[in-house]
Amino acid sequence: MNRKILIVEDEKAIREMVVFALSRHGFLCEEAADVREAQERVITSVPDLILLDWMLPGMSGLDYARRLRKESLTREIPIILLTARGQEDDRILGLNSGADDYLVKPFSTRELIARINAVLRRSSPVGEDEVVSCNGLTVDLAAHRAFAGEDILNLGPTEFRLLSFMLTHPERVYSRSQLLDHVWGGDAYVDERTVDVHIRRVRKALEPFEYHKYIQTVRGAGYRFSTTIN
Repeated sequence: MNRKILIVEDEKAIREMVVFALSRHGFLCEEAADVREAQERVITSVPDLILLDWMLPGMSGLDYARRLRKESLTREIPIILLTARGQEDDRILGLNSGADDYLVKPFSTRELIARINAVLRRSSPVGEDEVVSCNGLTVDLAAHRAFAGEDILNLGPTEFRLLSFMLTHPERVYSRSQLLDHVWGGDAYVDERTVDVHIRRVRKALEPFEYHKYIQTVRGAGYRFSTTIN
């Protein structure tokens, strides 16, 4: 599954340059010109990494990084700060805000790609080496991939986490609010109807392989993963 990068940068020319470079290396890109747009993108689909400009209109990238680290939905997302401020004190301030790395403008696309790959390797979940399988439907938590037989399922990060949670907690009914707590995080400001949207996306990805029947709606209660088809 291609990794999704959110580029938060108010200068359009820099965003376009970064999107072009990342797309050529197989990354999926989302763009935001300020923190408000960035938060909308994060809530809709959590990225695998955020490239965050220090100087943004409204709220600085530094303050946004601190905010991201306080919320359960986003605290584990790797952050690389992009800035023209290259002094040692600035780098220390940026890293202390919660950023995982720091890249000084102007930078080469080769260095940017290398930094992204290094941060993604470092941030891979420790101990999540479990492979869970049910009737040929498989979730590889370490590789962050899901399979139907030998076919890789096309899932976004949120859909992957949702399927992983349900596959590893079979036969139990979870309400929308419980799924929000477990998959999005308890302090995420997300409407419960968002769960329905992502359930539909998971089912759509599973439908060609007949696994969509395992994601069951329990009227008045929520959803469950079950291989018992009523």
